[in-house]
Amino acid sequence: MTVLLVLVPLALTLGVGGLACFMWCMRNGQYEDLEGASLRVLSDDDLPPSHRPDARG
Repeated sequence: MTVLLVLVPLALTLGVGGLACFMWCMRNGQYEDLEGASLRVLSDDDLPPSHRPDARG
């Protein structure tokens, strides 16, 4: 029973800490562009022109 005196405040502290981190991420715009990163993976702008799939040669 005495372990609850440690675990309950610990769980509440971790929960409030997680909520604070989430609010900080929301305020700093971490979730603004959810689709941009997935589309940037598909672009091949970093390849030289000779290695691009649409290059004719």
